[in-house]
Amino acid sequence: MNRTLRTSPSAARLARAAVALTTAIGFAATGGFAAAASTPTASTAFPNIVVPQPVSETANGATFTLGASATIATDVANIGGYLAGILRASTGYQLPVSVGASSTGTIALRLSGAPATVGAEGYQLTATGSGVVIRAQRPAGLFHGVETLLQLLPAAVMSPTVKSGPWTMPGGTVLDYPRFEHRGAMLDVARHFFTVAQVERYIDEIALYKIDYLHLHLSDDQGWRIAINSWPNLAVYGGSTEVGGGPGGYYTQADYSAILAYAQSRYITVVPEIDMPGHTNAALASYAQLNCNGVAPALYTGTDVGFSSLCVSADITYTFIDQVVGELAALTPGPYLHIGGDEASSTSASDYATFIGRVQQIVAAHGKTSVGWHDIANTTLLPSTVAQFWDTTTSNSAVAAAAANGTKIIMSPANHAYLDMKYTRKTTLGQNWAGYIDVNKAYGWNPGAYLSGVGESSVAGVEAPLWTETIVTSADIDYMAFPRLPAIAELGWSPWNTHSQSAFDQRLGTQGPRWKAMGVNYYHSTQISWPAGS
Repeated sequence: MNRTLRTSPSAARLARAAVALTTAIGFAATGGFAAAASTPTASTAFPNIVVPQPVSETANGATFTLGASATIATDVANIGGYLAGILRASTGYQLPVSVGASSTGTIALRLSGAPATVGAEGYQLTATGSGVVIRAQRPAGLFHGVETLLQLLPAAVMSPTVKSGPWTMPGGTVLDYPRFEHRGAMLDVARHFFTVAQVERYIDEIALYKIDYLHLHLSDDQGWRIAINSWPNLAVYGGSTEVGGGPGGYYTQADYSAILAYAQSRYITVVPEIDMPGHTNAALASYAQLNCNGVAPALYTGTDVGFSSLCVSADITYTFIDQVVGELAALTPGPYLHIGGDEASSTSASDYATFIGRVQQIVAAHGKTSVGWHDIANTTLLPSTVAQFWDTTTSNSAVAAAAANGTKIIMSPANHAYLDMKYTRKTTLGQNWAGYIDVNKAYGWNPGAYLSGVGESSVAGVEAPLWTETIVTSADIDYMAFPRLPAIAELGWSPWNTHSQSAFDQRLGTQGPRWKAMGVNYYHSTQISWPAGS
């Protein structure tokens, strides 16, 4: 993936089923909501406002108004606390939270009573004139249901400061679960370094759209961003710069663990990437013995690719990889380690195949599953290894052959999913080697039928990478990710039979006021009708 100019679970398909409107839910404490005076009618249309589009929505004609005496009851303490924290900041209400199956509240979050179809990440949300209940089988489902609840409330609910109501929302039932298990966002912290707080901010933003994987690109030619105790110079020296010659930076292992814990609190799994055998100049500059000639190159602050390579024939290379992977695996609770594998132009095909084979075994020995850019499909893959497609073509014989042999594919075609591509010729940030990607192009493809020979059953999911050659601040991240990241999120979550460009554009427009309330520096695409003032 020419990133200078650019950049497992099986695909979850649950049977699509409509759900009949759930009748009134009994709440022991209902003083926080007042029912609308109008009589509910089954024919009332549910508003087209939720992103990603739920599996089914059925209105009941009621209206909910969140009042000052509202309470929250939850079976999962941190999810109730998360919801209460957002609502307290914007409404000024106390919103006490009670925990346990016997607790009662105006808003109830329950790990019981959900239809079997919702699976591990789905939920059922039912709102009547007197309260709201979200039911799920697993905590992740409750969390995703909370994100839908927040979208059903007025946009000002996302404000960090108190705003005036009324805090109304439509009544009805939402039944929802994901199309694919893997719905990812990637942040390149190697080209430009981003602090723990900046990464956590991005985690909060992507969680709003039911993203469940954060792929961190931790190493590249321009910087090494994670402390490795057995090879300390990697971070101290290799992390001391970035594109353009800035100060760079790195995460201590405590920093990295803090990011993982924060992501887990948002039901997001972190996938760390150590790119190899190419994209390794920061490592090569840190330790001379990793170079075949024994000479360490200078640190690199440019944006060319394909010039660096670990010494594939040297035993020290695999000692190095084993120790780096071992420390990273011990820190990472998720199942995956990303081994990169792209743009290894300085490595011969035979050396590359040997290298990828050995690295997969090292990763497996440390109890993790390898993910690699789809270049690795040109080698022999372990049955568990996942390939991530990044090219701009719609056919790749090696990837199709790997899929036929059981390899799962994460879909990230650069001409649709790369968030670092410019929107238009006038966009000042980003690049254009994969073309210009406005919202409709980001949304206008089918991950389950995009790549010839790779059917939906072979697709693990989607991921939206954000490479940071030109990205320096959180405002830059916001500008490139929004509004395109919600488009990729919907492709990963929503049933394909709900796919509609016009309906999505309408729903996306309703997100603008939310982003403004949150302080998100989003791009006002001319393809979307944004509400006045947003």
